[in-house]
Amino acid sequence: MSAFVGTGVALVTPFKDDLSIDFEALERLVEDQIVNGIDYLVVLGTTGEYSTLNKQEKEQVIDCIVKANNNRLPLVLGIGGNNTMAVVEQVKTTDLSAFKAVLSVSPYYNKPSQEGIFQHFKLVAQASPLPIILYNVPGRTSSNILPETIARIARECGNVIGVKEAAGDIVQAMKLMSLVPKDFKVISGDDMITLPMTLAGGAGVISVIGQGFPAAFSQMVKLGLEGKAKEAYQFHYKIAPSIDLIFAEGNPVGIKSLLEKKGICSKNVRLPLVNASEVLQAKIGDFVNDFHAEVV
Repeated sequence: MSAFVGTGVALVTPFKDDLSIDFEALERLVEDQIVNGIDYLVVLGTTGEYSTLNKQEKEQVIDCIVKANNNRLPLVLGIGGNNTMAVVEQVKTTDLSAFKAVLSVSPYYNKPSQEGIFQHFKLVAQASPLPIILYNVPGRTSSNILPETIARIARECGNVIGVKEAAGDIVQAMKLMSLVPKDFKVISGDDMITLPMTLAGGAGVISVIGQGFPAAFSQMVKLGLEGKAKEAYQFHYKIAPSIDLIFAEGNPVGIKSLLEKKGICSKNVRLPLVNASEVLQAKIGDFVNDFHAEVV
């Protein structure tokens, strides 16, 4: 399987009760992904609560994951923002030797035009020694990278190799796949439509729920890539209710609650996020228990 095809996961950053980073839990999480069939790991994405970590903590998280992974899976580093020149500078000055690609989110809050988005990524791509995977997530950035713009970036920026497409719109995803070069990877960034996007010609997923059920979710994607829709949908419908649950009170609030139920890390998140409500924790706990009972 070629790079960045299959199941990638956007890792959480586990916290102790005092909200310091729990590095032992982070090591457990990485190991759990590797032994259960995940194909690559995304470090310091939104799910990792990147915006609430200071510079030293970000470096410590990177070091911990790199050591725990020990060159077993490809690593992708999240570097993005809404100040183009600051992103360019970060790409130029960050030690990227342990990584295979950079995941870079479309500028948020500024709400640039399509031309502004193109020019932003053109400069970021020129500065990067590694391949770039774009990240389109309109629900967080308040702007949508249109398929035509992504296709233009793919044609004109040779080291932009794919996009994490998280608009949640299967029609837009299919249009995108029809416009981009054949080797350009359209990766689902929406867990609920991962399988239909994969079956339509996508390259798999960068997932949140995947780190909660790595074996089942990665098997679903593998079957989807093989065109085995009927078998893959059996996994989809078993996992799907948990996707609604983990996003009910924000990300990574829900997935951390699920990971706590599995004994991997605590449910703790940093403000402005707050921990999952007792009602949601109970629902997630029931799902985890039922899911594992069914698997057993």
